[in-house]
Amino acid sequence: MGQGRRDSGIVVPEQWGELSGAPGQGAGPGRGTGSSFPPTRRSSLPPARRSSLPPAHRSSLPPARCADAPPPHVPAAGAAARFRTLGVISPFLDGSFWNPVLLGIHDSAQQRGFRTLVLRGTPFEVHAPSLAGEQVDGWIVLIELHGIEALARGRAPFITVGTRAADVACPAVIPDNHGGMRSAVRHLIEHGHRRIAFVGYFDAYDVRERFASYKDTLAEAGIAFDPDLVIRSDNNWYTGGQGAAPALLARLPGCTAAVFATDKNALGMMPPLRAAGVRIPEDLAIIGFDDIADAESADPPLTTVRQRFEMMGSAACDLLASMIAGEAFPAEGVRTANALAVRSSCGCNTVQEFLDKEDTVPEEDAAGVLARQLVELLLLPQPLPPDLPPTEVWPAVTSLIDGYFAALRGTAPPSAAELGGACRQAVDITMDVGTLLAAIRLLGQFHERRGASLDDAARRRVEAFLELVRLTITRARLEAESQYVRQLGVLARTNYDVSFALLGGTQQATRSLSWLETTTVIWGCLALWDDPQARSRLVVAGAYSRDGSPTPPIGRRCRPEAFPPAEMLPPSAEDGTHMVLLLPIRSARRDWGILVLVGPTLVAMAGDEGTVAIWGTLLGAALERDALVDSLSSQHADLQKAYEIERALSETVRELGCPLIPLLPGVLLVPLIGMIDGGRARQVLEKVSEGVSRHRASSVLLDLTGVPFVDARVADTVGMTSRASALLGARVYLVGVRPEIAMSLVGVDLGVLSTFSSLSAALRELAPAGRRARKARRGAR
Repeated sequence: MGQGRRDSGIVVPEQWGELSGAPGQGAGPGRGTGSSFPPTRRSSLPPARRSSLPPAHRSSLPPARCADAPPPHVPAAGAAARFRTLGVISPFLDGSFWNPVLLGIHDSAQQRGFRTLVLRGTPFEVHAPSLAGEQVDGWIVLIELHGIEALARGRAPFITVGTRAADVACPAVIPDNHGGMRSAVRHLIEHGHRRIAFVGYFDAYDVRERFASYKDTLAEAGIAFDPDLVIRSDNNWYTGGQGAAPALLARLPGCTAAVFATDKNALGMMPPLRAAGVRIPEDLAIIGFDDIADAESADPPLTTVRQRFEMMGSAACDLLASMIAGEAFPAEGVRTANALAVRSSCGCNTVQEFLDKEDTVPEEDAAGVLARQLVELLLLPQPLPPDLPPTEVWPAVTSLIDGYFAALRGTAPPSAAELGGACRQAVDITMDVGTLLAAIRLLGQFHERRGASLDDAARRRVEAFLELVRLTITRARLEAESQYVRQLGVLARTNYDVSFALLGGTQQATRSLSWLETTTVIWGCLALWDDPQARSRLVVAGAYSRDGSPTPPIGRRCRPEAFPPAEMLPPSAEDGTHMVLLLPIRSARRDWGILVLVGPTLVAMAGDEGTVAIWGTLLGAALERDALVDSLSSQHADLQKAYEIERALSETVRELGCPLIPLLPGVLLVPLIGMIDGGRARQVLEKVSEGVSRHRASSVLLDLTGVPFVDARVADTVGMTSRASALLGARVYLVGVRPEIAMSLVGVDLGVLSTFSSLSAALRELAPAGRRARKARRGAR
């Protein structure tokens, strides 16, 4: 799709129901994986109040099925009895985009009677559509499309979320990037800005669409596009904005405003801008895109285009469900709407502007008007729909108002418990201290807005009541922070326990999944590839069940298409109540297998959406460690065996290097072959001395016929051997002395050492007959 072209897909409007979820939790496609535990409570209402909000709008579909749509998916044989399954392929599970989209898919799937099976990775990494293919009726692919061609060859329908496939035709769910960026640029133009920069990471599909809208909106306003005001960041994260700061600083003061393709780029750039002395918004007005949790708490609060990633997930589920059922669906997919959330970074002050409004307050409905104003203030910049009672959002707001009017009239105020409950609900709606305090100011100014005058006694009672409210709401805010810290402590302890169990435990404990007992996971199964290269079979290596549901037997072999075993999943997973997560376990050297986890949500399973991915990494490291330990143990055994063999060989070589041969009674033959170094020379000395003593020899024949060379040190050792043998009562004879060896022995004290030219000459001389002849010759003389 060319840049700037609007899709013909249906635009899903922003829903009031989305107000109850965490505020826009993302940074657009390529949005990084930063965790946001626990979710911001700025507009997070308790479940009891969420259920009372109007249902999410569903996109209306064309009257006839798209002509080029794939045929409805026919489940595998025997699949009719099971719940239909949506397979979600996501490269990440945590962060401000991925987790809210998954929650939106899961919630919508539950309402439609589907179950959700999430595979972490890209289509290529999870071998889609092979893995779990016999259970999945349709696929949702988030952002990363590597390997999506394999899905196109399968029979199950599929869609993409957050991006559009270039070479594969399929519907997509994409935010209204054009409309959102248009509202941001037009807002800055209305502030009088004409030199507006664009900052973004152009490798991302969404960013390219937002850039096209930026150029179109400038053209609509008659402002010439300046390529010098386009600044490319290295990624969509905080570091991308930080790295792009020098380029934007170089364009100041000629540039007076900037739009950022993602909030994280904008928030990452704000600190270096402040460090350089740039005042926001006085010197540079900025607007982001996404409305992540950090946008509201930034300094100053970031004006941004608010997305609803939960709505993207819900729209994806609705679209795919229609395709699975063979119903009509838009060929291009759908675009989810967004809205500009105006705060301070663009130069606006929404809270003060709200307080400065002069509204006419009818006497007969003063309490109702005040309740609506208080709720509208807490929800800023989100509006409160006119047809929605404020008590649907803040039920206990009436206690606060009753207390105010009681102070005016001097009657009994609400109890401390009622007032505390009202303040805690206010903190549930927004954590922003400035907005909470502004609500108290609005309460205190209400009588002035009505044009009523107060006597001194009434004024003192109102001031005392407002001070009590400030104290109570401050305590509620601190209580929320304390709860957040306690949750972090629980998360830290759980992660420590899991890490210790995985990295410090036994191989049996690692594979048995007993470490899941410290978590809230309902059910788990670990299956390892029997052949990591072929990946044709998975073998169950461990299983865990908290609720007593059956688990597959250890050693069971499964085809990837039939994994996880549907008949073994707990009932809460089969009926779609709980999410099924397939987490590939890998290490640097090996693809180990798949870990299956079942639980309500990622946060409910682990305490934080990013922790599950950490478990997978730790499990891969533990399996790698176990394999290395096994390998080292095997190598140690092999080395020990080799050492014993080498030791035996050494003894053999030692014996062969200086053999002692009892040749004749009282005569030892020591044939030496090869080079003789210092070590071998010492061996000769030791062996000869030992042999003379053991065999009670009187003569030792050192046969040097096979020795090519004797140096001075060896010659000295021969002399020592001769002298040592003499002390033991034996005489050493050298046999086979050649001229070159004789020359090396010159000057060496050889003791009483004689030589023979050959072994035969030595035998003739030392044989009994030879000895008698020698004695006879001596007697004749």
